[in-house]
Order: sequence, then structure tokens, then C-alpha cells
Amino acid sequence: MFLSADIIDIASPLILLNIADASALGVSDGDRIFITNPNTGKSATIPATVSETFVQYGTALLTSGANQFVGISSGDGVDILPAKRPSSLDFIRKKIDGGKLTRAETAVIVSDITKKVLSQAEVTSYITASYINGMDMDEVEYLTREMVASGDTITFSKKPVVDKHSIGGVPGNKITLLVVPIIASSGLLIPKTSSRAITGAGGTADLMEALAPVAFSASEVQQMTEKAGGVIVWGGATNIVPADDVMISCEYPLKINGRGKMLASIIAKKAAVGSDTCVIDIPVGPGTKIADETEGKVLAGQLVDLGKRMGIRVECAITFGGAPVGRHIGVNLEVAEALRILENKDGSGSLVQKSCEIAGIALEMTGKAAVGNGADAAMALIRNGKALSKMREIIEIQGGDPNVKADDLTFGPFIYDVLAPADGAVISVKNRALIDIARVAGSPNEHGAGLRLHKKPGETVRKGEAMLTIYAEKEWRLSEAIELCRNTHPVTVSGMLLSRIGAE
Repeated sequence: MFLSADIIDIASPLILLNIADASALGVSDGDRIFITNPNTGKSATIPATVSETFVQYGTALLTSGANQFVGISSGDGVDILPAKRPSSLDFIRKKIDGGKLTRAETAVIVSDITKKVLSQAEVTSYITASYINGMDMDEVEYLTREMVASGDTITFSKKPVVDKHSIGGVPGNKITLLVVPIIASSGLLIPKTSSRAITGAGGTADLMEALAPVAFSASEVQQMTEKAGGVIVWGGATNIVPADDVMISCEYPLKINGRGKMLASIIAKKAAVGSDTCVIDIPVGPGTKIADETEGKVLAGQLVDLGKRMGIRVECAITFGGAPVGRHIGVNLEVAEALRILENKDGSGSLVQKSCEIAGIALEMTGKAAVGNGADAAMALIRNGKALSKMREIIEIQGGDPNVKADDLTFGPFIYDVLAPADGAVISVKNRALIDIARVAGSPNEHGAGLRLHKKPGETVRKGEAMLTIYAEKEWRLSEAIELCRNTHPVTVSGMLLSRIGAE
């Protein structure tokens, strides 16, 4: 059937047909359409939606997400035919029924995810089935290899190539801004691709974007890494492991992250950028993704095993995640805290300690430091200024101002101090509450928003002393953050009255 094309700006790949055209084709809502651009020959298989009134008779309404595959202009003619039901749906059904997928079946599913043949609901079915029924290590390996094959890859002639990753779940974990320049300044390559915040107050890509652009192609990442030794870029712009981006978007509404899928996602990204050595940070404790050290050790063993299968030497660090890393949460606040350490204006606290430990493991694994001396070697690269020089080089090669300093970062002008209600010691902080407060204040979209934690667990506080400072760029956001803070009690002082309940 030959129809006139029109385009609508919607990211999900769909083709919308008038009910009369759909009936003539024998197509129902949810079936597939094989669409071809007669001028270029580009074609794609796209899920169809049928409407009685929204689409005119004789018109094929393509979303922009569908049109990226065929390149039609509004008013052009387009050829459409009914398409066969994708075999990947049979394999997804197999997983729903508790079966084990083969490498070939996994390859078909990942290919259809990448090519947008499967709808969001169908991808979600695959993710949910894998989450409920689990995946054995063979299935995880198959998924990892097919995710790597779904997009661009990078190969370096120089070895070793180092990478690092954090399982996440801890606010203020900006250690990548220290680890990457430390490792790169030792003479190693570290092409670090990072994510933006999904539920956090600032992903590493959000933080780096306060210093330099982060959207680059895979070839640009390779070229910049070979010149500067390292980069910190947004993985979503590289077309590296694109199938993972689709699956993450389907995981987000359900807030699920199955173990097998998580393992594959982590190691696939390392393999795709050419890494052969990787340090993985596994924070454990209340409020993190990993409940305790025992579960952390199980996850570490799985990551080491999968890395070995993929030719990557992996070492995991199980770290304390019961409190924020450093004292700042929010884009500019975190970036300034990291730069201050590189500038040798601050060399203490959990941020510098954790950064040096993680970087030190990589230095030991690659022979740049003797076993047991890695953290000291990493600290030396900060103190002698080499890490700062390398960070400036990375910022410059990514298009930022290499002369930027911690004091150049600005914070929101609307400020509120959360005061201690009594003398005592801080006995706990709520990681999730701190993240939520920072997000309500405007982070990560508003770079000046966030908070500073003055007191961490074990530290004493006097009545009326600031425990927490909230920063916002808009007054109404500050008001909402204050209200949330009052309801969640993110910092608890010994003997602190949390609420009163009684008869009226």
C-alpha cells in the first residue's frame, strides 16, 4: 500500500494508521508494519497503532523515533506492508515460562530491541521475565556479548586500558572526577563513559558537563583518550551498547534492575570501550542497592567471573555506603568539592580516601604501584599536581575551560540551614532522603542546587548548629525542599524528638 507520510515528534518508534487503511492491510493494533522509503530504499519494521480519527485516511503518521530508520519527509509517499510477527516474541515467551535462552535466541532479542522492532511493552516483558525468573551465568554472558555487538566499539593499540564503575546508590559519589585524572596521570588509558542521573541528584555525566561538553561519538572518545589519556563522557551519546539504553528506559518506570541484566550492562560497556582492566566499587549498607557485605561478595564473584569470560580482569572493592561520599550533593557543589581536592585545598575525608583506594587498586593491577601501596601512589599524584594537570587536559580536550577552579563554581542563591534541635551526636543519615531533597531543590537540572552535609554519623553537634544547608536557584524549589526535609528527618541526632502522637 502506498500512503502519504506525515511526522509527529514522539521518541517511541510507532506508525499510526487510519482504521480503514489498517483494515485494508489486515493489520490490527500492535501488529508490525514493514515500511520503505521509495526514494532511498531504507526500510524498517515498526509496531502499528490504529486510530479512527487521529490519522487521516490515506496517511501514514510516523513518529520521529520510527522515522530515524527510514528518513521520510512530510508529504512524501511511503510503501507499507504487513510484517511477520517477530520470532523474538517467541523467545521472550520462553523466558516468561521460565526457560533458558540460547545465544542465538538472545541475539535475536537484542537485535530487535536495538532496531526498535519490539515495542516498549514487549521489551518490558523480557526485562520482567528475566528479573522474576533470573538468568544463569551462560545467559548473562550471551546477553553481554550481544549487547556489545549492538553498537559501536573501541579498540586501542596501547594496553592496558583501565575502567572503573560504581554500582551506585550512594549520594555524592563523585569519585570519577578524581579517579580518572589520577589513573590517566600515571600513564594509563581510561576512556570513562558515564550515565546521567535517573533517580539520583547527579550522574557523573551531569557533573562533568558543568566543566565541559560530554556528548561525543565512539571514534571521538577513542581519539581524545589516545591524546589525553582519559575522558569522562556521556555514554548515551556514543552508540556504545545502545540496546542497554532501551532496556534502561523500560526498567525505569518499574524501578527494577535484575541481577543478570545489571551484570551484563556493566561488563558490556567495559568491553565495548576496549577495557581489559576494571575496578568496580560495590557500596553496601542501609539505603544502597546492595544490602550487606555478604551480598556484596556474591555480586563481586559474579562480576569477576563475567569479566573473565569477556577477557577483562576485574577486581571489586566492597565499600561503606551508609553515608554520602564527601559532604556535598548536587552538580556544582560536588564538582567544586572534587576540584578542591585536586587543587590540594582539601586532602581529607571520605571522598579523597575512597577515590585513592579505588584508583590505587587500578595502579596495583597494572603494575604502576606495588601491591599495598596503590592508595599512597594515588595520593602522591594528587599532591604533586599531576592529577590536576591531567584533569585540566581532559577538560580542555572535551571543549571546556582548563583554567576553571573550584571557586568558579556558583551555588543557588536561595539557602536554608537545617539546625540541630539539641546537643548530641549524629547517629544516622538517610541517603534516599538526602537525594530526594537535593532533587526537589532542583538538582541535577539546575546546577547550583543541592545540599551540604555539615555533620556525618559519629560527629557531635550543638543545639542551633547547622547540620545541613540546602541550596536552590528558585525560591519555590527551596520552600518545597525545606518541607520535604521537615517530613523526612534526613539527619538524626541522638535523643532527637521525631514526632508526637496523641489524642486531640
